[in-house]
Amino acid sequence: MRSAFDEGENCPTAGPNRGLSVLDGVAVLVGVVIGIGIFGFPPLVAQFSASPEVYIGLWLAGGVVMLLGALCYAELGSAWPHTGGEYHFLRRAWGPFIALLFAWARGSVIQTGSIAAVAFIYGEYASQILPLGAYGTAAHGAFAVIALTTLNIIGTGGSKRTQVVFTAFTVIALLAIVAAGVAASSAGAPPAAPAPLSGNLAGALGMGMVFVLLTYGGWNEAAYLSGELRAPARNMPRVLLIGTLVVTAVYLLANAAYLHIFGLQGLRDTHAVGAELMRIAFGPMAAVALSLMVCVAALSTMNATILTGARVYYALGHDLPQLRMLATWSDRGETPTRALVAQGAITLALIVFGAASRNGIETMVAYTAPVFWLFMFLTAMAVIVLRMREPDRPRPFRVPLYPLPPLLFGAVCLGLLWSSAQYAGAGAWLGLAVLAAGLPLVLLQRRGALRTAEQSGT
Repeated sequence: MRSAFDEGENCPTAGPNRGLSVLDGVAVLVGVVIGIGIFGFPPLVAQFSASPEVYIGLWLAGGVVMLLGALCYAELGSAWPHTGGEYHFLRRAWGPFIALLFAWARGSVIQTGSIAAVAFIYGEYASQILPLGAYGTAAHGAFAVIALTTLNIIGTGGSKRTQVVFTAFTVIALLAIVAAGVAASSAGAPPAAPAPLSGNLAGALGMGMVFVLLTYGGWNEAAYLSGELRAPARNMPRVLLIGTLVVTAVYLLANAAYLHIFGLQGLRDTHAVGAELMRIAFGPMAAVALSLMVCVAALSTMNATILTGARVYYALGHDLPQLRMLATWSDRGETPTRALVAQGAITLALIVFGAASRNGIETMVAYTAPVFWLFMFLTAMAVIVLRMREPDRPRPFRVPLYPLPPLLFGAVCLGLLWSSAQYAGAGAWLGLAVLAAGLPLVLLQRRGALRTAEQSGT
């Protein structure tokens, strides 16, 4: 069976031009990783940190895990460069059943849950500008999902132009946060001492790492640069190491500013943490200005995720006969209209679910985390499986100190899977239930493919 994700795999190409320098690669890596999460996830990390030292240690550990994961993805991406990304790697290592289950999970859990999580971050900052009552955060997020989904239905061209307008705001807002931390060094009362954590310490650390690594997310996309990097065997480690150091340094500076002003307990109790820091440092207008920048950055992230996520539904419609209705392409807008509508409807349902919980962002992260780390573990192990199965495959970049990085990264993934499933509450179990709901569809598709193969062979 040929998957829609595999289109173009065997098309003759001259191959990508290896024109990217180390500086180019670092710029792309840093640009992809630094995103909206740093404005929404720090209070959640603080809730699972027993002390300021543990809080900072989690952010340092996140940089190490980012580097380990990026090394694994760099080898896979250099040996099997493909637009299907993880789907293609999982298919080669584990077969079409796991790959299709991943596609189902990405469309029904990972992508929609990520959009909803960012929608809640957007809603928290938008509420600083235009309060809409008790459910204002969810209302703002839902309006944004509807508007951006409509924009993508109208046409991909408009979506791309909007994305260009959005791009620079996240970095500007982060620089403002660091400046505010310096300016506000003598403002306000001393931070209150943090209250002790209750419950299992290992579980708390695991959940803290879940939020930290979501903030570091994006390295798996940037690792595909190995196909276009000059001398990848020599330069890829440099790009990954320098990029990881830059990202980690920026995140440590921002979080040091948060801790310095609010203290750990204050950070736990704060929602729109960046806006509150700007209010303390420069007054209400600065808080509004930063809220606007964060809102634009959040819209940028949501728009990009909506744009790419709908393509997963479109491909699922090709691969699963039961979802054939999703495999409809609008020539007028050059966009998968029904896929966008389905994605938007699921995301809005998740926003309603999150609004009914104690913390919408935390619930959406819990919804995606166990499923995300399950497939991240399988991708890490794919490095080892494919080394054994295809040892002669050209690999422009090979993981140094093999097999230690994939084994360490795989162990971290399993730990985060366990923590998120055990300690993240109803959201985590809902995500796993939705994953399980895809099993009958994938099994039916597999049986149909086997039947077709048998008939063609008779």
